[in-house]
Amino acid sequence: MEEFIRSLDWVDVVGSTGALIVVAAYFATQMRYLNSDELLFPVVNLGGSLLIAFSLIFNFNLASALMEVFWIAISILGIVQGLRQRQANRA
Repeated sequence: MEEFIRSLDWVDVVGSTGALIVVAAYFATQMRYLNSDELLFPVVNLGGSLLIAFSLIFNFNLASALMEVFWIAISILGIVQGLRQRQANRA
């Protein structure tokens, strides 16, 4: 295990951090710590997905890249929807 950890470069750390962020957001919604209707949920997902996508620039994988393109697009839609909802609630 120690040898594996030493073999990781900074790109692996960035991508793995992104994956942990996305999984943590999903876990938080399942445990009811985070509501998926809140603006924070797509923001956190977008952040994690961008980190994963960045790592894919260096270690490309088509299936993962497709997944991240959709994950980023859906997160952006969720952020837009959340911002519109906030604006409607203020009015």
